[in-house]
Parts: sequence; C-alpha cells; structure tokens
Amino acid sequence: MPSIRCIVAATDFSEFSERAVRRAARIAQQHNAQLHLLHVVRPLDLYPSLTQTPDEFGHSDQELQQAEQTRVEAMATALSGQFGIRVLPVTRIGRAHTEIAGYAQEVAADLVAAGARGESTLKDLFLGSTASRLLRVAECPVLIVKKPVDEPYRKVLAAMDFSPVSAAVLGHAFDLADGARVETLHVLGSEVEQRLRKAKFVRLDLTDWLTRQRADAEEQLDALLAPVEKGAAARRLVQPGFPPAVICQCIEDGQVDLVVLGRHGYGGGLQDWLLGSVSKDVAFAATCDVLLIGMGGR
Repeated sequence: MPSIRCIVAATDFSEFSERAVRRAARIAQQHNAQLHLLHVVRPLDLYPSLTQTPDEFGHSDQELQQAEQTRVEAMATALSGQFGIRVLPVTRIGRAHTEIAGYAQEVAADLVAAGARGESTLKDLFLGSTASRLLRVAECPVLIVKKPVDEPYRKVLAAMDFSPVSAAVLGHAFDLADGARVETLHVLGSEVEQRLRKAKFVRLDLTDWLTRQRADAEEQLDALLAPVEKGAAARRLVQPGFPPAVICQCIEDGQVDLVVLGRHGYGGGLQDWLLGSVSKDVAFAATCDVLLIGMGGR
C-alpha cells in the first residue's frame, strides 16, 4: 500500500490552483503528511517582447520572487492554521512544469497536486499547458484537481489495464479514498475485436472470445484485489468499448470524484511513449479529479 508522507502542491494563485492546494492540504491532513507549497516565477527572459540586459532580467526576477515568496508564506500560514498540517512555502524561478517536477524529485515527493488550468487557459481549454507538460516529466504520481474541494472523496474509480502499474493504481486508489467507495474497472479492448470483424475472421466466435476475455479480466481483478485489505468491498466492472470513452462514461454515470489510472500502459504505441493515449484522453476529458501513476508506482 502506498504511503503518502510528502506532497507538493503547485500554485499560480489562480482559482484552479487554489482547488489543487486545498485538495493537497486535505490529503496531507488525512495522512499526517508534510505539504510543500510551491510557486514558480516565470523568468522575464522567456518573454520575447521584452528587451533588457541579462543583469536587468535577473534583478527583476529576484525582486518578483521575493514578493511572491511573501505571498506563498501567507498562504502556507493560513493552510497550516486551517488544516493543522506542516506547510513549507517555496518559490522557484524557471519553467513551471520542469521546476515542479524537479522540486518533487528533490524532496522525494509521494504526490504532486496541480490545477487542471492556470492563469493562461486559451492554449489548452480543458487541461492547462503546465498540467499537460507536468504529466510527461514528473516521476511521482500527479493529481490533476478539477473539482471544487468541499469534502473528502466519496467515490473513487481505479481503471486498470493489467499492465505492471496496475497494482500501484489500485493501491493509490485505496490510499486516497480514505474510506470512500472504490470501484475497479477494466475495459475490454475493442481494437482487436474491430480488426477481427473487419478481417472477417470467421473461424473465431467473437461472442465466445469476448466471454472468455471478460472471465479472464474478472480473475485478474480478483487477484489484484486479494492483497488489499478492503478489496472485498470493491465493485468489479468489466466493460467492452473504447477505453477513454468507457472510463469517462463510468465517471459520469457513477458520479465519481476521483479516477486513478496509469500514465503508461499496454497498447500506447510509439506515438504516445511519453504519455499513454488513454491516460492523455482521460486527463483531458474527465470531469472529476485525475490521479496518474507512473511505471515506478511513485
């Protein structure tokens, strides 16, 4: 079972990052973890329209960082008082996604929380550019917070493809559920079925093939749930279809608050070697919070 001891929450002081910070604080409270509140200052030399000398850029960046450090410290004090947790205020200068990922690795974070969108929302309407890039470079699990934080999670969906990361997906689902209802989902890949139908593979009974696939999937779900203390209470779902669509439909139908899945799995293809296509589609389209787990489980 994963253990959450250190959480990094990224903030740019936007509404969406405020949600991420508060969710991270609630999780830290539940697990008696330390929360690192991180704000990344974008250096002025990344703005092509500005014309200053390197020294002028550096001096301006440092002044802004000092001002933002004061702002982050005030947020940290408020969070510490409200949630009764340890909060460390931190600022960095650089590109947001690389600084967040680097800092998380530096402090051996067990979880990074970020808002679905930040101050700039035009480029990526449903998933901000920082969150999208962070998913590709962070080594630890990344929680993309989309929903307002009013209460703990009530229902968690663990979507598993039986790749090596599936056990970690299940463990993190129970860890963040903290008593909430957990459902497990495996989507029977429709690509093989579609290709067989197109090829008119008449020697294969597709109905029988799908039945055997379902039975095998249920056995694998049982095997993954067996070591989990609360596994007997978890509902098993096995459904055919296009995985991102089925996962998102289950989220809507089941009023899921959090979905957990691997960032890399089977069938991603070379074109999605940085972030699996299913993970990417769900991260963009899901209406609930999304927790993505890397191959290392951290």
